[in-house]
Amino acid sequence: MQARNVFLIPPPCLYNFTMQFLSLSRRRTDAFPPEAFTPELAAREGQRVRELYASGILRQIWRRTDKPGAAILWEAPSEAEIRAALVSLPIFEAGMLEIVLIAPLAPYPGFGPT
Repeated sequence: MQARNVFLIPPPCLYNFTMQFLSLSRRRTDAFPPEAFTPELAAREGQRVRELYASGILRQIWRRTDKPGAAILWEAPSEAEIRAALVSLPIFEAGMLEIVLIAPLAPYPGFGPT
């Protein structure tokens, strides 16, 4: 019996022509009471976040611990696409989310060639 190669060779890595962005948002708890952030709204928000993640535009998401909101790492060809994704979030559509920052990111030069 001949031995089989069980190691899979990964596909070639293609250059990524998209940019990465970091967004910070905050829930507008100053303008909306806690009961306005309903479980139904949170469920719709979670569903939309999962859709954006599955599409590849949303790469990672974290809850902020300094105030209610999120930090999101995005990947897209332009900031306009990031803004379009952000305004599709149900909490933003309800006027209950403020986008504090959208920052384009560049590779850290310390890891590049000298």
